[in-house]
Amino acid sequence: MNAETTIIVMAKECLPGKVKTRLHPPFTLEEAADIAQASLADTLDAVGATGLPVVVCAQGDVSVPAGFRVIPQVSGGLDERIGAALDSVPGRVLLVGMDTPQLDPMLLRALADDWPEDVDAWIGPATDGGFWLLGIDDLRPGRLGSCSRGDLVRGVPMSVSDTGAHQRRRLVRMWLRVRDAPPLTDIDDLASLREVAAVLSPQGHLAGLLPRFSGVLEATAAVGRAGEGDGRG
Repeated sequence: MNAETTIIVMAKECLPGKVKTRLHPPFTLEEAADIAQASLADTLDAVGATGLPVVVCAQGDVSVPAGFRVIPQVSGGLDERIGAALDSVPGRVLLVGMDTPQLDPMLLRALADDWPEDVDAWIGPATDGGFWLLGIDDLRPGRLGSCSRGDLVRGVPMSVSDTGAHQRRRLVRMWLRVRDAPPLTDIDDLASLREVAAVLSPQGHLAGLLPRFSGVLEATAAVGRAGEGDGRG
């Protein structure tokens, strides 16, 4: 029988000025927070649709669906917070963030159900150089020596252009057998928002929110096309 897999979602309270600040401008800080909240809601819907246990590792006040377990994020950098989450949730895990509302629950379920015996870790590269997924098997005692699972992430530089490559190298250097999941685009800025919007389920929270911002999106797209046309793009 396959080992049960728990999904961990790294989430934070969507307060204006604290989330998605790279969307400001052209969006207001309040609008950027609304986009983050919709992205989080879609992410929670996706992980809930897998039927797997879900743990939300929350920074601040995060509302979650019934049946989800919530644990607080520790203080410190993102590497410390992810590391603490990995140490707090036993067994096989798939850890995701809240910036990929296009997440396919069928993909997560397939990774969990068809986890190959020769794979210790999954990493899902993000198109900005980060990673959207980190999966760690239920490693046997002593597999990491004196290190904990959280030490697989602690010290990895976050929010740089090659975070994903750093993280993958760390896993390999710890003698884990690593396989890549399909890449996804995180919503970080206006360009990535447009890219993700094109593949969203029309029934999702973010897809329902974006028509409210159609004027901003169309205006900034027109400016971008003009820049390309006069050689400034």
